[in-house]
Amino acid sequence: MTTNEKAENSIFNEYKNKIWLPFLEAVSSYKLIQEGDRIAVCISGGKDSMLLAKLMQLYKRQSQTDFDVVYLVMDPGYNPRNRKKIEDNASLLDIPITVFESDIFDIANSTGKSPCYLCARMRRGHLYAKARELGCNKIALGHHFSDVIETTLLGMFYGSQIQGMMPKLHSTNFEGMELIRPLYCVHEDDIISWKNFNSLDFIQCACRFTESINASGDGIGNSKRQEIKQLIKELKKDIPDVEASVFRAIHNADADAVIEYKSDKL
Repeated sequence: MTTNEKAENSIFNEYKNKIWLPFLEAVSSYKLIQEGDRIAVCISGGKDSMLLAKLMQLYKRQSQTDFDVVYLVMDPGYNPRNRKKIEDNASLLDIPITVFESDIFDIANSTGKSPCYLCARMRRGHLYAKARELGCNKIALGHHFSDVIETTLLGMFYGSQIQGMMPKLHSTNFEGMELIRPLYCVHEDDIISWKNFNSLDFIQCACRFTESINASGDGIGNSKRQEIKQLIKELKKDIPDVEASVFRAIHNADADAVIEYKSDKL
């Protein structure tokens, strides 16, 4: 059995309940994929986006919905080793990638403030533009259940707002384009477990800021997201279902119990 065959097999067997069914739940519950869609699955080379690409490939193979998929890799300035690793992993998992280049890492890392925020904004803009050039109406990102929880808490603790990470968004800058998150119900621990089960090795963010976090020795560095990860880990010792509670909370907000709220739709 090849590495790709083993990886696909495990999704339908060992990880059916932890990965495949939650993936299907998100696609169905939030109506992420529609007839006639052409979706750019955005691959950074990390575990999340590589699994997303494989799940989308399997879903297209089995689904009765007629849609197209492009597996899009933006090279924002990877070193040659990381670029090759992405290409090798795509080949290993039989994912036909389309690669284009940008200089985002150089720009983001030259700023003195919030390089991750700037990098994320620029990457998304470039991905939208390239996806539209390729005739796509949606981009799919690899944000998972754990990202949803962390982002919600980051907004509360550091942004003074209650704002969840949405499973789909209409772009305000690219008319007719939509962002979807098919891993919305998949836990990061299960993604890591699937990766390890199949002896797969993916890149991390691969930017200089991430390298500084890894070199800090505590796994946190200056990253607020890493601080939130550590906080959740501690909370789970006494409250095992804390993540599920936060997830349900953003689905069950009571407008009558919120002093003030805003909406672009009003």
